[in-house]
Amino acid sequence: MPLDFTAIDFETANSSSASACAVGLTRVRDGRVVATAGWLIQPPVGHERFFELNTSIHGIRAEDVAGAPGWSDQLAALTAFIGDDVVVAHNAGFDMSVLRRACEATRDVCPPYRYVCSLQISRKTYDLPSYRLPFVAAAAGFLDFAHHDAAADALACAHIMIDAAQRAGAQDVVELAMLLGVRVPQLTPPTSTPLATR
Repeated sequence: MPLDFTAIDFETANSSSASACAVGLTRVRDGRVVATAGWLIQPPVGHERFFELNTSIHGIRAEDVAGAPGWSDQLAALTAFIGDDVVVAHNAGFDMSVLRRACEATRDVCPPYRYVCSLQISRKTYDLPSYRLPFVAAAAGFLDFAHHDAAADALACAHIMIDAAQRAGAQDVVELAMLLGVRVPQLTPPTSTPLATR
């Protein structure tokens, strides 16, 4: 199998995992970046308040997402970009929680992606004083990106996985995870029943 995957990064409006306000995506085919995308999202109703702490990190404000698609409206574009790929994220527990909780908030079906955490991969690949995304990206040779810009963070994550796979001699992300003893979990659907029609 070739080194194919999609890296993803979410930014949130507040402390709620459901409050997705931006997403970044990077598609990798045969160990090379072939496509990137990113867009703003109106967080789901009930999760749309922007906290100053979050805005101070990513710079996104309520007025910035006023004309952006809502979670349900943008979900088709997100799943179309990812397709059947294994998804990779730096601290994947956070990003997968955003995906799952936002779907729960809007009663959309959460896609059952398999995923790998590049933070866990990084800890088994590099000897660094910090495993925050900028430090690991630098170790992978990807320098000077706009940290907390969702599209830039997804691209940095993709470069980390490409470099880690080369170092480990892995042909694909699942093999990389197996070689390093990292789990490849799968998103489980929410316990509540989604709405049949939207």
